[in-house]
Amino acid sequence: MPTASRLVAALAFAALCYLASDLFVRLLPNGRTDLSFLIINAGIGALCGWLIMGRLVKRGYGKALESGIRTAATALFWALLVWCSAEMIGHSMAMRYDGPTEAVAAVFGLMYDYGLLLVTDWQVMVTLLVGGMLAGLLAEWASHRFD
Repeated sequence: MPTASRLVAALAFAALCYLASDLFVRLLPNGRTDLSFLIINAGIGALCGWLIMGRLVKRGYGKALESGIRTAATALFWALLVWCSAEMIGHSMAMRYDGPTEAVAAVFGLMYDYGLLLVTDWQVMVTLLVGGMLAGLLAEWASHRFD
């Protein structure tokens, strides 16, 4: 059911994922500069905001803080899975893997590598944590104000 709090959560997490992706781009070795990276990650954030944070509102502002962190972590997981799967498909088209099992295992290896790159940069992690809490509070406020 569409509500104002779901819309606010979707917009807030889309903005958060766009900003965090923009910060993450400069950490990448190849310096991926295409706009699709930012837009797809914003879409993942919007989906997570709508589906996860949108249903976790009306539980109080304290719960909104942890729900915001949970939603940001979920968006991070899905973004890593999407982009590492896409990279694995590119590698498998170049015949870098011996079989499908090795290719699927490589996705999790890539997720580990990029995740490690993420957690070593404090700016991206602080952006995700603080931004997730603020987006959660914003969605909770919208649920009290408009729903």
